[in-house]
Amino acid sequence: MSAQPTSPALMPDMRAFVHRSPATRLVLGDGCIGRLGEELAGLGIRRPLVLTGTRVRASTLYRHAHEALAATDHVLAEPVPAHSSVALVQSLARRVRAKGIDGFLAIGGGSASDTAKAVCLLAAEGGRLADHAVRFTPPATLVAPPLRAPKLPIVALPGTASGAEVTPSLGVRDEEGAKLLFTDFQLAARLVLIDPAATLDIPAALMCATGMNGLAHCIEGLYSRERSPLAETIALDAIGRFFTALPAVHRQPHDPHARAALLYAAHLSGLVLINARTCLHHAVCHAIGAVTGVGHGAANAVMLPHSVAFNAEEAAAPLARAAAALPGGGTGAGELVSALRWLQTAAGVPTRLRDIGVPADALDRIAAKSLRERGLFYNPRPVADAPPLRALLEAAF
Repeated sequence: MSAQPTSPALMPDMRAFVHRSPATRLVLGDGCIGRLGEELAGLGIRRPLVLTGTRVRASTLYRHAHEALAATDHVLAEPVPAHSSVALVQSLARRVRAKGIDGFLAIGGGSASDTAKAVCLLAAEGGRLADHAVRFTPPATLVAPPLRAPKLPIVALPGTASGAEVTPSLGVRDEEGAKLLFTDFQLAARLVLIDPAATLDIPAALMCATGMNGLAHCIEGLYSRERSPLAETIALDAIGRFFTALPAVHRQPHDPHARAALLYAAHLSGLVLINARTCLHHAVCHAIGAVTGVGHGAANAVMLPHSVAFNAEEAAAPLARAAAALPGGGTGAGELVSALRWLQTAAGVPTRLRDIGVPADALDRIAAKSLRERGLFYNPRPVADAPPLRALLEAAF
């Protein structure tokens, strides 16, 4: 039997590439948090700094972690706010040195994971946090300072579906509201414990909004200027999983199997970003959060169909592959955009910026701030000034 030919548009890009595989170990299963103490000891972590947000401290996820840490000397950091802050990172980095911290435990969502990475980075590299940030100057200049100092290990207990705990990148909001971005492959979590049953009291709405962020990682990873064919393979698999798991969590918010499926898809989305970069979509979402304080997941949920449509012409081939990966199949960017709009409804996530607390008079500031975001460097459609971004935001408003 002869093999059927495959359309070139549906074949991954096999150009020259580099693919990285950090030493992350994933443990997924109900009750796996009970092994936390021995897992930390296996990594040589005797005194971790524990980072989590205020709301997470009232959750089953945190309670189980706290119980599992009973025999482990640890230091609990003050609650991490959304988007974190430079001041908190600097304070915690000083505590790492003073308290003999030898590792980090991030419990909850992306802000806890990003803060753990930022503190780990600053404690190792020293100096000012801003000095280590990636700097983008439009339209196409990117400077990434070398970050060579050895880093302490990070362990993550994710409670949301962004996959942030897996990635080597992070963002922290500075004093002026700008999002400082960093990348260091040593910052990918050494161990990730996913305990689906322990997340059942985390609102399904939050899980689904953050899952749209994870889905965005996969879609942008397909057309990012930096990517690998293996990352694309992971992204295409995860896209199909997100389209199945997100509606399931919305329909059955207390089903641990649905949670497990979503959290696994999110983990895959984090693996994508080890070898690809986010683009214009995340650039705009970072700016939305920096200007308004809106949650990153909610911003992703609203903006994703608009961002895909924005890049439809320049990224036609990879978006066709994404459409083909949908559970029912599809062809072309237009069908993917339609499927994303269907998914917004099926997952119960917000669809308009006005509905998540973004005021109309903030759109110009968001567009201007987006121009300084590194995601524009990796985007397939060049953006040199604010008007196209302002039009994109207006369409989503």
